Amino acid sequence: MLGYQLRMAWKRLRRTPGHTAIVAGGIALGVAVSTLFATVRHSYAKDPIPAKSDVLYHVRMDNWGPNEPYPGGGPPSQVSYQDLMNLMRSDIPVRQSGMFKSYLYVFPDPKVGRPSKEIIRHCYADFFTMFQVPFRYGGPWDKKADQKAEQVIVLGKEANDKMFGGENSVGRTVRIENRDFRVVGVLDEWRPSIKFYDLTQNYVQAPEQLYAPLSLVVPMEIRTAGNSDGWKTPDTPGFAGVFNSETVWLQFWVELPTADHVARYKAFVDAYTLEQRKHGRFVRPLNNKVESVREWMADRKIVPKETTAMMAVSLLFLLICALNLIGLLLGKFLARAPEIGVRRAMGARRLDVFFQHIVECEVIALAGGAAGLALSFGGVWVVNIWTKALTQRSDFFQIDWRMAAFAALAALAAGLVAGVYPALRVCRIAPATHLRMQ
Repeated sequence: MLGYQLRMAWKRLRRTPGHTAIVAGGIALGVAVSTLFATVRHSYAKDPIPAKSDVLYHVRMDNWGPNEPYPGGGPPSQVSYQDLMNLMRSDIPVRQSGMFKSYLYVFPDPKVGRPSKEIIRHCYADFFTMFQVPFRYGGPWDKKADQKAEQVIVLGKEANDKMFGGENSVGRTVRIENRDFRVVGVLDEWRPSIKFYDLTQNYVQAPEQLYAPLSLVVPMEIRTAGNSDGWKTPDTPGFAGVFNSETVWLQFWVELPTADHVARYKAFVDAYTLEQRKHGRFVRPLNNKVESVREWMADRKIVPKETTAMMAVSLLFLLICALNLIGLLLGKFLARAPEIGVRRAMGARRLDVFFQHIVECEVIALAGGAAGLALSFGGVWVVNIWTKALTQRSDFFQIDWRMAAFAALAALAAGLVAGVYPALRVCRIAPATHLRMQ
């Protein structure tokens, strides 16, 4: 039955191509705008690591001072160096990694380029497995390199292309500051939707292009280039004082595969806090957070309110487009009144007539939806170019299969809104009225 209705709809649409194009164009415009703004919001809100987001947890503890809480009332978004070192002694997580970023001078081969100050992500070996970082050549350093603070480095694809022409550079050296680092791995293309592992600064930027062991922070006296907060001056002056201070400047993630692991680890963090309280630390009420990827994103309010508002407005625009098409469809359907009267007299039910016209509306809507989806691809391309300076990438906003499905559903909904009233009107035509005219 549906196949017959589709064939009939196609034949009727071919009879009035101009009218069909106008209706499809109205739906296409509404679908293009709504899909564009839905994509903008979706790019922030979607799960950046769906295969593991339910086993990766971000750790925070409230080590703030006794006089006033941390701004916002929650625990700080990062942890101190001494707490990171102590927490990493736990054997509950199957993997764990602290991290921060720095700006250091990198000296490539003079034939390739001039020295430049580059962002380097300092982390532990588990970082790459935890966050499913793909490798083109080699792999991550091992845990012995973490323990011995070896001068090893992992290059991103772009950095390897720039310094080594895209060749397999494993085993070669890169000079950073006044030390030579041995390349142990080169990443393949890696573009998570947001830089979820570090939400403290510009999380829409592309991932870093150089990765080195965090344990080098002590021998090289590396300072963070990210956010750092503290409620009191370090007790010891100079660089060494940072390590035993209450200054928070490191992100800390753990991988906990089961609910039992999560419960045990939360208990461990609370117990550690209470133990430290005996030494005059963590004087505020117990306020630790062990949050999954999605919980941490929600806590940081990653989805801008403006994107939600724009998406709502775009859906209203789609509704207005659909409502404006009611008159066009009504006129088209009523022009067929004599034909419909004959069909009714020959035994066609009102439901058959109604369904036939709804199918016709939905065929037009799908054609408009396809055109609108194509337009939205162009819109997303323009938005990516416009925001490239901020994001340092031209692929942040992407139309995936979810957004394609959204466009199809939006088109079908618009077709239904535009076609229900005209279809109801035409199916109520009294057969006798038009039989007298034949």
